[in-house]
Amino acid sequence: MNSSLINIGIDEKDRIEIASGLSRLLADTYTLYIKTHYYHWNVTGPMFNTLHLMFETQYNELALAVDLIAERIRALGVFAPGTYHEFSKLTVIDEDTSMPKAEDMIKNLVIGQEAVVRTARSLYEVVNKANDEATADLLTQRIQLHEKTAWMLRSLLE
Repeated sequence: MNSSLINIGIDEKDRIEIASGLSRLLADTYTLYIKTHYYHWNVTGPMFNTLHLMFETQYNELALAVDLIAERIRALGVFAPGTYHEFSKLTVIDEDTSMPKAEDMIKNLVIGQEAVVRTARSLYEVVNKANDEATADLLTQRIQLHEKTAWMLRSLLE
């Protein structure tokens, strides 16, 4: 697709800048999805059932989110990243190098949820400048969900 032929009321420079930011959001979301799924499979301890089910709900939501984010990137006329290699360069979320205990899983997921919020929030300046209401709406929805999820996870640590 020749992105210069797209005429949706957002100039090409802004579309590319927004898509770049959304690519970082996609990478963070996908990395958090992998981490959450990993924890779902491997959590142990007295909170096993609660966390196993909670993590499943969270990774299923993240799986849907990556599709929405990638499709928004495509609607802006840019190819969405989709490889581990690309995601590892774009994400701010760290991979686990060992198997954390259940409480550390929760702490790590809070950190991941909050990282996604910060990435999403960082895009508003260019999105608002370009009057890109569709992306702004997507960002608002993602921020609300990740803030709520972080709160729910933090509540387990009290």
